Amino acid sequence: MITEKYTEIIAGELNQPVGFVQNTINLLESGATIPFIARYRKEMTGSMDEVIIAQIRDRLAQLKDLDARRSAILKSLVEQEILTPELEVSIANASTMAELEDIYLPFKPKRKTRASIAREKGLEPLANLIFSQHYDDIERRAEKFIDPEKGVSSVEEAIQGACDIIAEKINEDSYARKRIRALFQKESEIKAKVIKGKDQDGINFQMYFDYHEPVYRAPSHRLLAMFRGENEGFLRISVEVEEVVAYEILERIFVKGNNSSSILVKESIADSCKRLLFPSMETEMNQWAKEKADAEAIRVFAENMRQLLLAPPLGQKTVLAIDPGFRTGCKIVCLDRQGKLLHNETIYPHPPQNEVKESIHKIKSLVNAYKIEAIAIGNGTAGRETERLIKSVAFDRDVIALAVNESGASVYSASAVARKEFPDYDITVRGAVSIGRRLMDPLAELVKIEPKSIGVGQYQHDINQPALMKSLEDTVVSCVNKVGVEVNTASEELLTYVSGLGPGLAKNIIAYRNEHGPFKSRNEFRKVARFGEKAFEQAAGFLRIRDAKNPLDRSSVHPESYAVVDRIAHRLHCAIDDLIEKPELRSKIKPEDFVSEKVGMPTLHDIIEELAKPGRDPRQQFEMFEFDKHIHSINDLRTGMKLPGIVTNITNFGVFVDLGIHQDGLVHISQLADRFVRDPNDVVKLNQKVMVEVLDIDMDRKRIQLTMKNQHTKPEV
Repeated sequence: MITEKYTEIIAGELNQPVGFVQNTINLLESGATIPFIARYRKEMTGSMDEVIIAQIRDRLAQLKDLDARRSAILKSLVEQEILTPELEVSIANASTMAELEDIYLPFKPKRKTRASIAREKGLEPLANLIFSQHYDDIERRAEKFIDPEKGVSSVEEAIQGACDIIAEKINEDSYARKRIRALFQKESEIKAKVIKGKDQDGINFQMYFDYHEPVYRAPSHRLLAMFRGENEGFLRISVEVEEVVAYEILERIFVKGNNSSSILVKESIADSCKRLLFPSMETEMNQWAKEKADAEAIRVFAENMRQLLLAPPLGQKTVLAIDPGFRTGCKIVCLDRQGKLLHNETIYPHPPQNEVKESIHKIKSLVNAYKIEAIAIGNGTAGRETERLIKSVAFDRDVIALAVNESGASVYSASAVARKEFPDYDITVRGAVSIGRRLMDPLAELVKIEPKSIGVGQYQHDINQPALMKSLEDTVVSCVNKVGVEVNTASEELLTYVSGLGPGLAKNIIAYRNEHGPFKSRNEFRKVARFGEKAFEQAAGFLRIRDAKNPLDRSSVHPESYAVVDRIAHRLHCAIDDLIEKPELRSKIKPEDFVSEKVGMPTLHDIIEELAKPGRDPRQQFEMFEFDKHIHSINDLRTGMKLPGIVTNITNFGVFVDLGIHQDGLVHISQLADRFVRDPNDVVKLNQKVMVEVLDIDMDRKRIQLTMKNQHTKPEV
């Protein structure tokens, strides 16, 4: 059961009204999806967007985890018979996992430590005497604790054991840990050193061979680079603070006098810091820095993925797709307007075969035979060479030829999804089909590929994989439902991401479609196996039926609102088709006349907007693009050249631009604009066409430095 405490905490942190947060939590707990809540429950949430709703969901999960840990700790303390009312109150009031663990640390069952061994020797009373700092004759008092049978054979051993206990007490003091944690968070530095003898093998990490910077200021990409260098055995990473400052903080907390006991407490503080507290805090800070770096890298990856998935589609065209190659030839496939494979074969226009004339003849005949409207050419090996060949052909009909980013196509072609879709074809055919379909509809094709295989992030294999996959799945779900899905042509993989469906229902929809033919109305969804009312509520508004008799079935208007549209049409004495086709009728609609207990102004505005453009694709219009015809490889580049390019990846430190030479150039964040740029996404988007200038070319390392400063024009088409 969700408590009011959760709602109040989340509402305060996100600066949202308590009532809307409570409604959102209730919807999430009832099984509603984020796209559904954001699109069809605006009255209940105050029109929160998907980002805020996701933050509520994630914070709710964190608070539940915190309470689960709180319960486990209380259970442990009860079992140990050491739970006191004061301790119970402290645990109940702990607001973070770190605070909770600090309170539990002294009571946490642990393996043998120097302090526990000293306690077994009966030295805790001596430790308490020293820690109280009331006595100056500690050596005389320590004589009473000499007991060879217990392993204490001298005053020195007794005092050392007592100091071990004090050092552990200092380490386990929750207030002391809070103060030192704050010091680490504010003033610690992350330091990297090359491991002796690894400077040659680890040349890629040369920047970090002797490096340091404040942890809180270190950007995600540098942190991840250092952690990768450590994981690969080239760097040694440490997180450090000024020891003197830490000692001063702890001495102010624990040193209460100026006698021999106080001196021993000071020595115990130093021992505790070096042996216990600093290593513990360093581990925490490493984890904090890694989580911070992961979160930013995941944000960048998800934003890039969103832009890629929402790239403009060419639309339904007959397409000839080519997966280029030299020695193995170019695999050609012909696809109909729905992406169905009609034909495939291989041509060999490049070395060593050089069958140029034969290849051109074959391409022309296929273009004519299948009435091809567009040619998609993979941008990998032999891509530019194949593109030049295609654009040299004089076709008998209008045909556009475009390079297509084939990143991830090989992953798809070898996947179980591709084998299921094309069991009788090899991976080269599947790869070419993927390239062609990606031109027609990037979203529909890319959902078949594991998101992190598309390669639009930074250090994606080094970051928290479950967190990455969760974020990317959220992104894919958001994009699929933003665009909407044509239920009669969608693949099983695409349907899987529709709000409220999932793999099982997606499979059942395909089975029903195969047995009964195309869906004729949204009501027919209820006939699909296991497609219950809850699934219908969550999914129906995002599923389109292009040829449906009811025009609302082609739109994003939810079936629960059809009655509202009927009332609007009745009030204006017209048919629903008239509302869609005649703007003058829509202009007469007064939304306030149709407000009810369940339907408010936000929903009514959405309905009216949808009637204007039912089923409108929110993606931008497709634009043609060409690379510089005179640039074929890195050897053709010269400093100062101005070239058209396409943004292929966006990171915190800059953006990568494809110049059509199989080697992306980097526009560092400092070179993105004539002004200061904090976030590259403020300047460019993935797949954006840009003009760049070549700053520097490193032939040995195959690195190209570019600038977009003073580049105010778009590339010519």
